[in-house]
Amino acid sequence: MFKTKKNEVIVDNIPISPADAYRLAPDDKIAFTVFVENGKRIIDISSGVNENSAGNQQINKTDNIQYLVRNDGQVELPLLGLVKVGGLSIIEVQEKLSQLYSANYIDPFVQVKVTNRRVIVFPGTGGDAKVIPINNNNTTLMEAIALAGGITERGKANIIKVMRQTTEGRKVYQIDLSTINGLKYADMIVQSNDYIYVEPSRQLTREILKETTPIISLISSAIVIISVILTLN
Repeated sequence: MFKTKKNEVIVDNIPISPADAYRLAPDDKIAFTVFVENGKRIIDISSGVNENSAGNQQINKTDNIQYLVRNDGQVELPLLGLVKVGGLSIIEVQEKLSQLYSANYIDPFVQVKVTNRRVIVFPGTGGDAKVIPINNNNTTLMEAIALAGGITERGKANIIKVMRQTTEGRKVYQIDLSTINGLKYADMIVQSNDYIYVEPSRQLTREILKETTPIISLISSAIVIISVILTLN
């Protein structure tokens, strides 16, 4: 699984922090809060109620509403209707919404977060892949692996691949966490929709048995049939 050639992986100068800001994609869910008048008030767009900065209950209500990014990259937002956000970074979305809401409010600025960010971890054994939510913007590679239960007994700590979608296409970073030098990449910040794949060690006996069992079964069946025919004759 996820077999790659030597020229398809990056093993040197791996970025500890993402080289590119995460850009919104279809099926992302976002939540946002609108501040107006230089932060003096918080607007609950969903109900049209204004609160001052002490309105914690109102803040939580606004922040918990999620909006889905559609397949065409658009999201339907209160007052604005459909807004194109696909392909934009969080900062770019905040700036765009602030500009759009300026038609309705005085000096608005918007805080946006993606609420369903996750990475997929393959810890080294087939069938044990896990989807790990990213609740912290600074979640590291080691933390993501730990949240998935750690590297399994069959997993190779010296061959860990982080597959990341960038503006230049999907890049594959190969990391060796079995050495002290390689541990510097344990603090690599993971990004939403990263695939983290721990290469499993091969179990030759089991694999050979798995491949030869159908053949042995076929031969055994043929021998039984031939034996029955010879007996009848």
